[in-house]
Amino acid sequence: MSPSLLASKKAMPAQTSGIFCWPLAGKVSTYLFFSIAFLFICLTEIVSAQTAILGDPSGPVPIKVSGGINGQPPSDAVILFDGKNMDSWEHVRSGEPSQWIVENEILTVANGTGTLVSKQAFGDIQMHIEWMPSATIQGEGQSRGNSGIFMQALFEIQMLDSWDNPTYVNGQAGSVYHQYPPLVNASRPPGEWQTYDIVFKAPIYNRDNELQSPAYITLFHNGVLVLNHVEVLGSTFPQVPEYSAICEPYEIRKTMDCTGKLPLLLQDHGQVVSFRNIWLREL
Repeated sequence: MSPSLLASKKAMPAQTSGIFCWPLAGKVSTYLFFSIAFLFICLTEIVSAQTAILGDPSGPVPIKVSGGINGQPPSDAVILFDGKNMDSWEHVRSGEPSQWIVENEILTVANGTGTLVSKQAFGDIQMHIEWMPSATIQGEGQSRGNSGIFMQALFEIQMLDSWDNPTYVNGQAGSVYHQYPPLVNASRPPGEWQTYDIVFKAPIYNRDNELQSPAYITLFHNGVLVLNHVEVLGSTFPQVPEYSAICEPYEIRKTMDCTGKLPLLLQDHGQVVSFRNIWLREL
């Protein structure tokens, strides 16, 4: 490159963490010290930025959690049903004890006795629930083995006997009801146990009760990923999904603050569906 081209070529400033470093040109030795000092500052900023990105290796150590063995829940799990009692649930409106049937460590919907609500409220969770539509096939479409688990009493993950049972795709097993169909149909035949493993990220509201971040759901159905971190469009009911800081959750039917933790709902849809091994971890 000719000297004239070199002279005309402009040096571009390097930006690191908001500090601009301009090369100090010239032959005056007085500037040499300042050039070196300024370069040191720039390099220090680069190292600091990398440290901030990479994190502090001496930071908090993750707590120890024993993973589940032979189908048992993790050591830090909140047990919602272990086959012994229904102490974690109550009738959604009356607050009275559940009338669902507990027999042989299995919980079964007693048709028409009402949806259940968890006594404890939750935000972000990892949840495990096992469920089984009746082996006796009755009805078709949405009238066959229908139930659902509602995150925060607002967002329904559909349960349905979807084995050779055509229905609308965003209403079959593994769907966010009326919003997202599952990626695949991972259903087992009626009378066989099915598993849902759910990761739920609760919506976030700011101080003005405005939605800052929507809810997200990831679902594994029988070990198969069927919902991949989908953005929930809003509450399942009313028909048009919506987010509201003050809301009236499905079947609870009372106005409440919906910006924080809320309970789970386990739906009585009038069909025989059984459950076991229900637990979650708060995230």
